Amino acid sequence: MPGQIPEHLQKKAADRLAFYEDLGIRLFYRNRRVEAVFQQEPSVESAENINPSTQITYQEPTLPKALPKPGLQKAVSAVPSKIPPLPLPASPPPSLFDATDKIVGDTLLKIREDLGECTRCKLHKHRHTIVFGDGNPKAELVFVGEGPGADEDAQGLPFVGRAGKLLTQMIEAMGLQRKDVYICNVVKCRPPENRTPEDDEISTCSPFLLRQLEVIAPKVIVCLGAVAAKTLLKTNRGISQFRGQWLDYRGSKLMATYHPAYLLRNPNAKGEVWKDLQKVMAVLGLRAKGKSA
Repeated sequence: MPGQIPEHLQKKAADRLAFYEDLGIRLFYRNRRVEAVFQQEPSVESAENINPSTQITYQEPTLPKALPKPGLQKAVSAVPSKIPPLPLPASPPPSLFDATDKIVGDTLLKIREDLGECTRCKLHKHRHTIVFGDGNPKAELVFVGEGPGADEDAQGLPFVGRAGKLLTQMIEAMGLQRKDVYICNVVKCRPPENRTPEDDEISTCSPFLLRQLEVIAPKVIVCLGAVAAKTLLKTNRGISQFRGQWLDYRGSKLMATYHPAYLLRNPNAKGEVWKDLQKVMAVLGLRAKGKSA
């Protein structure tokens, strides 16, 4: 019959199997890839050249991987191989009101130009003139008040009313002139009826004051009254708790004392303010008016 192994080859195969059995080899695996070879009559030479030490092993045929569905293949190909990172948000430009870092090239003139005809808070509704500041732009001593009054609102200059005249006397008693110092306020517009500036008005206007101080860089700052002291020191403590004490404001020595308007109402406090100013004079190396070396 076609495909039947001849008798003499069967005997040789049986002898070979017996030989393997004597060697302890009893299990054989069928290799499907050579299955067609057994359907043909092998030559005697090929059967005799079998290496006895060679073991025929079965190998699992490699199956093809499942192909993705056409729709899925298109979706996968549409996905980029590398997703670009999201761009970082751009840093906002420096604010004109940012007094934390010194603005490069800032000047008092530029600050005044940035202030403009300010309408940033409700104080502008009742003012006549913005009171920016006055004095020596390179002064070692700066006086900071609360806000302009009626006379200041009319003239556009700080401390020119009754309280201003008293401040001028105090400055001259220290051996200085007004032109030697710089004078400004926390808010630049007069509060109605000279009331105390409100928190939102201070927070809106005080950044211009902070820029002024940054540009002038005085050796000493004298805060006249609680509003100026609390604004620069960022505290809610009463001024009596730290009046007359040296404090630090960004490299400048700061002294808080009573406002001249308070002294007009309480003349007995003038002695305490004079003691505070004498401490300022000692730091600046000044001598009182009329005293020689």
